[in-house]
Amino acid sequence: MLKSNVINILIMLLLTSVSNLSFANNLGEVINATTDSGDKVILKPNGRWDYIDTEKAAAAAEIAKEYPENKVCPPGSQGGWFGTKCILPGDKAFNRKSRIGK
Repeated sequence: MLKSNVINILIMLLLTSVSNLSFANNLGEVINATTDSGDKVILKPNGRWDYIDTEKAAAAAEIAKEYPENKVCPPGSQGGWFGTKCILPGDKAFNRKSRIGK
């Protein structure tokens, strides 16, 4: 009884690892798709998407800048978590492990 349970568990682990490998092979692919309204888009592996038409992509980027979740600190800055201010490189509080300039 114990031997058959161990064999069943090993078979399940083997099948799971094989299915995970086949899923991982598809993770890096970019997919071209068409929306319901007929717009051509690119689906990226990270879950984001872009219009193929550059004019529509530029218009969508301008609209996206207005959403609060896209108004984040610039790259290389610190802070910005839970409504705190962004600390830019060169500020006396930058890299001090403190958000209060002392």
